[in-house]
Amino acid sequence: MFRKITTLVATAALSVLVLSGAALAADPITIKFSHVVAENTPKGKMAVKFKDLIAERLGGKVVVEVFPNSQLFGDNKEIEAMLLGDVQLVAPALAKFERYTKQVQIYDLPFLFKDMAAVEKFQQSEKGQALLSSMESKGLVGLGYLHNGMKQLSCASPLRVPADAAGLKFRIMTSDVLAAQFQALNAVPLKKPFSEVFTLLQTKAIDGQENTYSNIYSKKFFEIQPYITESNHGVLDYMLVTSTEFWMSLPDDIRAEVKKALDEATLYGNEIAASQDLEDKQKIIDSKRTEIITLSDAERNQWIEAMKPVWLKFEDEIGKDLIDAAYQSNM
Repeated sequence: MFRKITTLVATAALSVLVLSGAALAADPITIKFSHVVAENTPKGKMAVKFKDLIAERLGGKVVVEVFPNSQLFGDNKEIEAMLLGDVQLVAPALAKFERYTKQVQIYDLPFLFKDMAAVEKFQQSEKGQALLSSMESKGLVGLGYLHNGMKQLSCASPLRVPADAAGLKFRIMTSDVLAAQFQALNAVPLKKPFSEVFTLLQTKAIDGQENTYSNIYSKKFFEIQPYITESNHGVLDYMLVTSTEFWMSLPDDIRAEVKKALDEATLYGNEIAASQDLEDKQKIIDSKRTEIITLSDAERNQWIEAMKPVWLKFEDEIGKDLIDAAYQSNM
């Protein structure tokens, strides 16, 4: 009788262990991907593509949850939230990384890149790729660059020459370089979260802002800004980033598949960015809600001359060799 009870207890215990093991094995790794822009932007579409690729290839092992439009965190909080483990993947604008490495400020220098082809060329270079791993000592792992496009200036009044911006208030991301850029125009830069821009413009708390056509269209800034100056003065790109702790906690095979899916989704998002920039510009034109100002060569040169001293101001922090390498990407 005693043997029978012992056997039954052992069998039951083994069953519990087997079931527990099966439950643990079935419990997927969750990757919360938080971002601040709309789902119909290049970043928004890239995030959904990544989610779908993971579901297709790692279904049951990894689950991606996407939270757009600052649903979880605003652009001033998402990196901190990721480091705390509240989310596992974010894609902040490159300007957001200056507190972790001053070198990434290179992407905020005005008129450094003539177009997105030059940006891509630099990012894929040895120096551009090295910037992805430049923050690992701070607990951040850069996984790739995601494009949005070249930035334009929108405003409540027409901006044709630098003097037109004097005294006006412009929203900027948290970036000392961008602050210096507008100060060079004798304008007033205000560091505000992206989620607040529409209200700030609508209430006339600010006069203007800088952004890509896709963000200007998707966030409806064009509906309350009567003028957009096609300046192409800077680049708005993002870095896909996770925490070193989370990244190294993934099994090697899972990590490799996640990186592969990210690379494919990023390529997809970057292809969309190129076409959507033109499409959203045309939608803004078709709306007849705002006027797009095209600068003459002489007018554009005035903007370049006004802003270029910013390069020298940040040369020591960024590194002259890095600035020179980026500029050579235009060739």
